[in-house]
Amino acid sequence: MAKIGFIGLGVMGAPMARHLLKAGHDVTVYNRNPARAEAWVSEHGGRSAPTPAAAAEDADAVFTCVGADPDLEAVTLRQDGCFRAMRKGALFVDHTTVSARIARQLAAEGKDRGLLVVDAPVSGGQAGAENGTLAAMCGGTEKAVAAAAPLMQAYASRIVHIGGAGAGQTTKMVNQICIAGVLQGLSEALRFAQASDLDTEKVFEAISGGAAASWQMLNRWNSMAADSFDFGFAVDWMRKDLGLTLDEARTNGASLPMTAMVDQFYAEVQAMGGGRQDTSSLVRRIKQ
Repeated sequence: MAKIGFIGLGVMGAPMARHLLKAGHDVTVYNRNPARAEAWVSEHGGRSAPTPAAAAEDADAVFTCVGADPDLEAVTLRQDGCFRAMRKGALFVDHTTVSARIARQLAAEGKDRGLLVVDAPVSGGQAGAENGTLAAMCGGTEKAVAAAAPLMQAYASRIVHIGGAGAGQTTKMVNQICIAGVLQGLSEALRFAQASDLDTEKVFEAISGGAAASWQMLNRWNSMAADSFDFGFAVDWMRKDLGLTLDEARTNGASLPMTAMVDQFYAEVQAMGGGRQDTSSLVRRIKQ
């Protein structure tokens, strides 16, 4: 059993913390909205803390899953941040999708404090978090990832050590590039099928077992055809992720014309009021 602090109880963090508790660990949670932390404790057990630092006191490991770079900086490096309370040798794992810059900064700060630091964004969405089947892409030292992996197994079915600090975040950017391209292709294909007066269910039956198949097709084709877009990961969050990706590309020199184009297409979906709809709502901007 490990003593764990878990910071951030959103749609991803709450079930991840629950899996850690069910695995037998001693879990203390913190959330910016205290009522959410108290509700989580009432439902699942464990304890809540008034600050990130309090959640990290005497912890063997601290996990974060918050919103964006400023949120992560606030819960780690500011006055009541967890880094100020963590003991030497403790493990810090961040599951937020953030910039590679802040991941590298936290790794450097952690090293100075004697911490083991892993940047480990995840893929699999809310369903993966609820079911404990997330895929974690990890950046950090071999020692840090080796310490994190047994704990992450409570909610992740695939854990891959990519490389040094920031490598997890840049791999998540690769993931989002792929998703953006697949969803744009899927959106165009669906609208083409509809314009051709094809039965979209029969089209799905015909093509979903061949080379055109993808996770997005298998899980979103029929819901896109039905104009149903309430499946978790929102357009607003995808735009955040694509913005991080495009910023990193300006640093490393990668050319991402498709990603930049789809990012602007998502801006159109936001303008249509679809910011909280899931990413398959990309199809909305193509008239039927």
